[in-house]
Amino acid sequence: MLYINPENCRNRETRESFQGLKQAKFQRKRMLKQFSLVFFVLLACYNGVNSQELKHITKELEVNAPASEAWELYRKLGLLKLIDLKLTNIFQSTEVLKGDGGVGTVVKLTFVPGNSSYTEKFTVMDDQRRVKETKGLEGDCLAIGCSVQILEFEIIEKSQNSSIIKSTISYAVKEEFQAKDPKPSIQIVEAIVQSSKKFLERNN
Repeated sequence: MLYINPENCRNRETRESFQGLKQAKFQRKRMLKQFSLVFFVLLACYNGVNSQELKHITKELEVNAPASEAWELYRKLGLLKLIDLKLTNIFQSTEVLKGDGGVGTVVKLTFVPGNSSYTEKFTVMDDQRRVKETKGLEGDCLAIGCSVQILEFEIIEKSQNSSIIKSTISYAVKEEFQAKDPKPSIQIVEAIVQSSKKFLERNN
């Protein structure tokens, strides 16, 4: 009869258990190293984006119209309709490439005479604060050396029948284009705001 020493079995089980623990510990350490590497890569990318110095151009224009009416024009696709009606001397066409006017909507504005355009994405649509923000995807300052271009419209209530349209362009310039000092087309934004002022005041 074959005799098996129980002590040997226990030792074998202990060794296997110990080896299993060592292997599991090794795998955990390996996963931790991989996670740390991914974390530091993401952190470096984040710091790289945020280390870009954003410049800001801010304009304010008072309008003799309630803030609620001004916001109704600026939110969603209201401005595109105004551009198509009143700014045909600047814009050849407007096109909604994606979405219905909410966050995530992508629109393309083609300038006269049609050989340049600007594409942007709606990133913020805050009805409570009356803030709309768009991020440039291509064209305008992005075509001449900017790495970031963000446009924000804020409608500020001044009184029951008056408000302020605050427009802010934030942009960052690529290091190799710093000497050329490229800037977004603030004149185009001003033309849109002035046109919206006339439209709102004519209806009040």
